[in-house]
Amino acid sequence: MKHYLPPSLQQWLEPINTGLMIALILLVAWLFRLFTRHLLARLGRHYTLPAPIELAIRRLSNFVIWTATALALLNQVGVAPSVLWTAFTGFAAVGAVAFFAAWSVLSNIFCTFLIFTTRPFRLGDQIELLENGEKPGLKGVVTDINLIYTTLSEIGGPVEGTLMQIPNSLFFQRGLRRWRGTDALPAPIQGDG
Repeated sequence: MKHYLPPSLQQWLEPINTGLMIALILLVAWLFRLFTRHLLARLGRHYTLPAPIELAIRRLSNFVIWTATALALLNQVGVAPSVLWTAFTGFAAVGAVAFFAAWSVLSNIFCTFLIFTTRPFRLGDQIELLENGEKPGLKGVVTDINLIYTTLSEIGGPVEGTLMQIPNSLFFQRGLRRWRGTDALPAPIQGDG
């Protein structure tokens, strides 16, 4: 086709092809983003994920899609793959160091996701986090679950009614007793009087 065009138009053929490819890459990325957004919304409704978790997953998927799109666009305009690979490995090395530095925070965030999917307890449940075996531990009613901590309103002990914030990763390291909701709480012992 290049041979059939007048010489004055042949110099414009490559930029037009590049522009069309960029438009096609952006269109595919946009459609894929709509598809993943719809899919994540359906999964969120099906598994009743809390809004913050669904939002975090949606943001992560958007980041992955637009990063892949940016790499494809850079490749289209002539940035060499070796340059991209060098930049990626450099960022990956820095990211690995940051990952190990933030390990406990990331562990708690991952455990929050596990709490919402496996549901070892829910808001309003009374739970007891056992120290080891049958030794009593932290006990309270679950009042909040966020990305890092689960908040308990303490039951029993010298500071009853205070709020405790327990790192979410601790629930997967210790034994747990659970009483569902306020209806399942043990009845108080009545005196003889």
